[in-house]
Amino acid sequence: METELSRTLGIEHAIFGFTPFPAVAAALSRAGCFGVLGAVRYTAPDDLARDLDWMQGHTDGRPYGLDVVMPAKKVEGVTEAEVEAMIPAGHRAYVRSVLAKHGVPELAEGEASGWRITGWMEEVARSQLDVAFDYPIKLLANALGSPPPDVVARAHEHGVLVAALAGSARHARRHADAGIDIVVAQGYEAGGHTGEIASMVLTPEVVDAVAPLPVLAAGGIGSGEQIAAGLALGAQGVWLGSLWLTTTEAELHSRALTEKLLAAGSGDTVRSRALTGKPARQLRTEWTDAWEDPAGPGPLPMPLQGLLVAEAVSRIQKYEIDPLLGTPVGQIVGRMNSERSVQQVVDELTRGFEKAVDRINRIAGRSGS
Repeated sequence: METELSRTLGIEHAIFGFTPFPAVAAALSRAGCFGVLGAVRYTAPDDLARDLDWMQGHTDGRPYGLDVVMPAKKVEGVTEAEVEAMIPAGHRAYVRSVLAKHGVPELAEGEASGWRITGWMEEVARSQLDVAFDYPIKLLANALGSPPPDVVARAHEHGVLVAALAGSARHARRHADAGIDIVVAQGYEAGGHTGEIASMVLTPEVVDAVAPLPVLAAGGIGSGEQIAAGLALGAQGVWLGSLWLTTTEAELHSRALTEKLLAAGSGDTVRSRALTGKPARQLRTEWTDAWEDPAGPGPLPMPLQGLLVAEAVSRIQKYEIDPLLGTPVGQIVGRMNSERSVQQVVDELTRGFEKAVDRINRIAGRSGS
């Protein structure tokens, strides 16, 4: 499953695996793919350094990358406390009412609320980069478009390729103009922040729009046959995220959430602003329904919504309140029916890819492998 891009990066399979879990990212790199560690949950630079140290010791010298979230528009001189002060009291009251309706316990006195979604703020992402460039990362990806020009230049000075996600050909051309090296064409089916164009339509549009830049196909891909389709559409690899959530190396810290993912069908997700303020595909739950309720106040824009719901999400996850318990995940969740190791998933992907290529060869009148 080699392409020009995979050979450039020195990987065996043109599979780029995005994950918030270091153990998954390292396992992907060891399996001959390209592990990409999501940095948004790291609010303390020392925590990111700790996990990158761990990655260094568990990737067997194979390449890996980092994914940050840097907003396209920078807000100067605003602190987190000042941003929090912008949250209306009515929205805070609404969160309390939803939690009370479902009997969600309070956190223990003095207990921190867990992960606060502040990685959307540019100063946090920049502190992550100050750490990351001390490590031999080979790729820097940005989930919210092109990073600022100085970040692109800094990455290139370190010999690091830069990737950016795009939900339309227009966005992709903007990335190319900004000096991006790789465009990730992320279709509507994808988990997390995503646009409104399906992968089958989006991938060839982006390939044509930014040629000869390499494109990775993303969104709704979870089998080797789908990888073959992405490459047939002109992509030089695939970007997979949701598929790794139910691997044995994943650290969801919630058996109930894992069970919900394993039981979910492809129709059990929704694009909702409930988590971050931007449309993000996730499991449909009574929490996402509450934010679509016309009687409610509706979600706030990013980053206000993420700050508003951070403690609530921590409480829902800690106490495993099933009706409210969810996570960002793509429509491919319908194929995620069993827990397997990263290596087992990669083996299945490569077998499916070989079957698809053999099938096309037979259709084209060529002998199979």
